[in-house]
Amino acid sequence: MKILKWFLVLVLAIALLGAVTGCKKKGSGLIKVGIVNLPPEESGYRQANVDAMNNVFSEDNGYEAKQTNTGDNSEQIAAAKGYIRDGVDYLLISAASATGWDDTLQSAKDAGVKVVLFDRLIETDPSNYQAALVSDMAYEGDMATKWVLENVDKPINLILIRGQLGSAAEIGRSAAVLKAKEEGKLNIVADGTGGDSWSLEEARKVVEAAIAAGKNFNVIYAQNDGMAQGAVQALEAAGISHGKDGKVKIIGFDFNRFALRNVQEGYWDANMQCNPRQAAQISEWIKSGNLPSGIQYQEELLLTTDTITDELIDEWGINADPGKGVITR
Repeated sequence: MKILKWFLVLVLAIALLGAVTGCKKKGSGLIKVGIVNLPPEESGYRQANVDAMNNVFSEDNGYEAKQTNTGDNSEQIAAAKGYIRDGVDYLLISAASATGWDDTLQSAKDAGVKVVLFDRLIETDPSNYQAALVSDMAYEGDMATKWVLENVDKPINLILIRGQLGSAAEIGRSAAVLKAKEEGKLNIVADGTGGDSWSLEEARKVVEAAIAAGKNFNVIYAQNDGMAQGAVQALEAAGISHGKDGKVKIIGFDFNRFALRNVQEGYWDANMQCNPRQAAQISEWIKSGNLPSGIQYQEELLLTTDTITDELIDEWGINADPGKGVITR
């Protein structure tokens, strides 16, 4: 009888231990996060942004996270709905398009999922998301256009190379230029796009077409660094001078270190920052339990050949540094 009693006690203890172990495995304490982002191939900015999300929202940092990277808005929405069904605690979104998200955001709210927008805003009622940590794309456009108006010889004949049409970045960065045109402060002699992938090759084609058509222009306003690079390649091929002492002024966006070195050397003229480092701040909010409400804007800079320094490139630049004095063509 005693042997039977001890046997039953042992069986019960093993069962309880298994139950406790199972609970620990199921309730691991990891915070579940779904991340909907654009593909890293889009730009140097996006590569830095995707890498930061992967590095910060890791299991080592207390997260169970999955990231979907696509430039197709419908695919992004499908991924977001999947994360909601999976029961994530937080849904982080950098949307390919600023529209079409209302139903998905409402589903997240109904499921108790906290939504944080990053990098760019969505056109929706502010009650559809908890917080947004974004670049002020309109501010970026205002700063860049102000630089054009103050530093390019009159009359200003501008080639506008947009990013993905309808994206928050394209809308914000285009607005001030288009307003300046309406006010008669500058002329837009060519208006093209690098397409959904913000393509260097497509940007080059925009400038090649303007040159072939005999357009007279003295500034290129390219909405990311890769497109600025493609635009300058077209100028080089046509023997058109550019940069600090050239005929055509060049301004790009994003603060890739290769672009900042080009500005430092006078190969380009200016660069507008778009800060991709939202992941650490969002994680800090989550871990503290103090998510703000509404839109939080990041501080961003515009640097020119006259204001750029090695220290600023080191502190604020993104991706690999080719080195001082190195021009990336």
